[in-house]
Amino acid sequence: MKILLATHWLIPHVGGVWNFMVQLKQHLENHGHQVDMMGNSPDYKKIHIVNQHGMELAKEALLPILSAKLASAQVPELNAHPVITNYELERYFMELSAAYFGLESYDIIHTQDVFATRSLSRVKPKRTPLIAHVHGSVAREMMDHFRNHPEMGISEGSPAWRYFPSMEYHAAMATDITIAANQWSKNILVGEFGVPENRVAVFQYGFDAPAFYAKMNAGTPVVRPPGKKVIICPARLVYVKGIHVLISALEILRHMRDDWVCWIVGDGDYRGQLELQTVNSSLQYHVFFHGSRNDVPAMLTQSDIFVHTCIQDNQPYSVMEAQMAGLPCIVSSAGGLPEMVQHGQTGLISPVGDAYTVAQQLNLLLERDDYRMRLGQNAKAFAMNHWSMDLMVQRMLMMYHGALTQR
Repeated sequence: MKILLATHWLIPHVGGVWNFMVQLKQHLENHGHQVDMMGNSPDYKKIHIVNQHGMELAKEALLPILSAKLASAQVPELNAHPVITNYELERYFMELSAAYFGLESYDIIHTQDVFATRSLSRVKPKRTPLIAHVHGSVAREMMDHFRNHPEMGISEGSPAWRYFPSMEYHAAMATDITIAANQWSKNILVGEFGVPENRVAVFQYGFDAPAFYAKMNAGTPVVRPPGKKVIICPARLVYVKGIHVLISALEILRHMRDDWVCWIVGDGDYRGQLELQTVNSSLQYHVFFHGSRNDVPAMLTQSDIFVHTCIQDNQPYSVMEAQMAGLPCIVSSAGGLPEMVQHGQTGLISPVGDAYTVAQQLNLLLERDDYRMRLGQNAKAFAMNHWSMDLMVQRMLMMYHGALTQR
């Protein structure tokens, strides 16, 4: 089969969606299939197919056409708020680019977000099945963003507020099948957005363990400080990842004990605010920002505890990696995380935003080496049995063949 993996997000990128696409591509190609990947360029200036030389289209070439077609006089509902206008413009950039590239040669189109799904569903050949993956809830994430930014003037029930749930619904209804990584994601689509239950399948991600362990063994120049245990948090530095909750927890922990450091690995728009919070909390000798790095698997070998205090997340690769590395995971109760971590068995779960509980859990694992190591061993055993890449690819191929036979 010839398969197109497509996303609205940047490719290449450092995020989980890109990692998922790369691993899926590699394993599908190992099965003899041809796989292309389409998405936004890293500078957001063009749509491109990364593994086909010359397959790209600059957005500035499309802007005059779209500006005329999407003018307020033509479609006032798409100009009700700048947020709607921006996302619709981006959606049409992808739609027109896909039409320009041509989708006729693909046997399967497999999208990785609601925007790409909506875009490609409108221009793909009718005979070509469309499979969609949801890697979390864009609508939930945007609602949280609006609540925390009242200056945007987006209230519940407003056009911009309703736009994202509508996008989730229409994207799911435009596919042959939508795949969710966990029951949490399916419950949102079905219970909150009204998608029929039979249109959503659930199966977990796979994980390329041999490739991960090769990276673990490659080493890192980052060395743990003598006499200190290491808490590690690899994440994008954006609000939804909840790093501000972690820093608040670490401020509490500092008054309990001093035998630790925390490595925050990643970058993002909130880095400046988080660094300021760290200084204001007198944690500059305990918390270290390492930026984006390619050696996170090796850094996990230098660490003792993994923590992920997110406000919302789906099924993050960072948790899977930490489990594969044999680390106990302290995670929030957000999204699909309670389906990944067994409280008291492979890690500990805290309520979303509860910095005090996180501090207590960190203190417990720093205090009790035996308990910390037992949780880590259990986490690794769970990961080796549960995050099977072969099983995920087998299920994916069954989905592809099933969609083809129904055409």
